[in-house]
This record gives sequence, structure tokens and C-alpha cells, in this order.
Amino acid sequence: MSNAGNGLGLVREELRRTVTAGAHAVSIGVFDGVHGGHVALVHRMLEEAHAHGLTGGVVTFHPHPATVIHPDVPFSYLDSLERRVELLRALGVAFVSVLPFTSELQQTSAENFARLLVEDARMRRLVVGEDFRLGRGGEGTVDRLRELGETLGFEVVAMLLEPDAGGARISSTRVRAALAAGRMDEVGRLLGRPFAIRGPVLPGDGRGHAIGFPTLNIGVSPDRALPPHGVYVTRCTTQQGAAGRSYSAVTNIGTRPTFDGTSVSVETHLLDFEGDLYAHVVTIELLALLRPEHKFAGVEELVAQIRRDVDAAREWLA
Repeated sequence: MSNAGNGLGLVREELRRTVTAGAHAVSIGVFDGVHGGHVALVHRMLEEAHAHGLTGGVVTFHPHPATVIHPDVPFSYLDSLERRVELLRALGVAFVSVLPFTSELQQTSAENFARLLVEDARMRRLVVGEDFRLGRGGEGTVDRLRELGETLGFEVVAMLLEPDAGGARISSTRVRAALAAGRMDEVGRLLGRPFAIRGPVLPGDGRGHAIGFPTLNIGVSPDRALPPHGVYVTRCTTQQGAAGRSYSAVTNIGTRPTFDGTSVSVETHLLDFEGDLYAHVVTIELLALLRPEHKFAGVEELVAQIRRDVDAAREWLA
């Protein structure tokens, strides 16, 4: 299949650059959030790979197809691309290929897409959810892909998507809804881990130091999904030297209305910590919502509330 005129040159380059040697079992998806359903699918794919003497890999997309199909509709990611790749690799896959999702790729037929995966990823087994669709207009249903597999030389395994304890399937849409409502226990259950925000520590305005509660100002991309504005019990992990360090923390997400702020910020106060983490990249795991964000009458009232927040966080963590 020629690259000319089909807009797939960059896709083929990415596959050739990242795919490991040999034949493969493959799972395909956006994997935003890498939630419990995604984890179950990848585990099944790896089982299929092992059973048939193949290597397991993942093909994903960036940007999210929704941003190309509906460019005027705001979209927010549950995780950064870097963290998605990291989480997928941690499941034990041999490779993660991130394909650039463009309008050309959107219009690629299921047959051409499958042929590309066979030729450039040496796909011999495709492991997907039972409602998976691939290619232009979602034409590549599981049944259609099985037909293509007979011609192109791969088998399709459609995994039954079991409901969770609540009786519904795990999905990125469900995670977003729970996150938007601040139901952090539910978010953690759907993800299989606490919701996390990762970013560099940026210079702040120094107000935290001035009032006795120094904070880390975390740089967060504007396209990241965030929970409701409020104060959260958190855990902060930073990479220092060869080992990561973890700290209990209290994190404020919001606009700092007491100081007439307008832009959204993520500020974390580490409990029992002294030091400088500027320029470090940290990961903030959100464990529980303590209270909504509130505008206080003045700094003294704010400081008194922060003391109560710290005490509440210690009690929760204990």
C-alpha cells in the first residue's frame, strides 16, 4: 500500500519505528485514562500472545479522535500522552505505537487500516472489545474485521466487556462523569488507582510561604480533565536522584478567590517537608475531597481554615 495520497506516511513511520521484531498480538484504542476496562483488555491480549507464541503490543492514537471529528467541541484528557504510554508499558506490552490521528486517518477504510497493521506491525491476532469498531464511519465491526482477517492473515478475538460491581461497563465517559462530580472513590475504583495529575513545579507568587503554608505550583496543561474546585487529600511523588520520594499533602485546585484569582491553578502543600522542588516533575494523586473552594473574608480566616484542612488531611491519612 503506497503512502502517496493516503495520508498514512507518518502512521507507517511510527509503526516501523516502535514495533518490535517478530509477529504480534495487538490491541487498539485511545486508552484515555488506562482504566480498569483497558487493563483487562491488555491483559487478555497478552494472554493470547503468550498462548500463540506472539509478542503483545498496543496501538493508540493522539490527538484523541474526538478532537478531529468534532473540532469545535472542547475536550479534556484524563491523562497526558506520556503517562498513558507509561501506564500501558507497565502492563507488560512490548511496544506502544502512538499513531497521529488526522482527518486522513479518519477517512481510511477498515480494510486499508487492517492491511497497514498486518504489513507494518506484523499483526497476527487482534484483541478488542466486543463493541470495537475500526476505520471510516466505524465500518470495521468485529464481524467485518473477521472477514478481513481471513483474507489478510490475522484472527480477531472479541473480549466480552463485563460490567463492574455497579452493573455498568467501565468507560472513559464514566470516569469523566465521576471526576466532574468529585466522586474520587468512584474514579479510583474505575481507574484501578487514584486519579493523578503530573506536571513540573513552577515558580509561584510566594503567598504560601508568606502565610506559613508553602506550596508547590504544579504546571497543568489546559486540556487536562480536573475535578471540581476544592481542597483535596493527596499524595505527592517526586523523582529525586535514583529513587522516587512520596509525601502526604493537601492540594487546592481552583482560582484562589480569596486573592481574586481568575485562572485555575493546582497548588500542593506537603506535610512535614522542608526543601525546594522547583523544576522537579511531580505526580499528585487525589485521594479524597475535603471541601469545596471558598472565598474567605481575609488572610487570617484563610490561614485558620488551612490549619483545619491540614488536620483533616492527617486524620484521613491516618
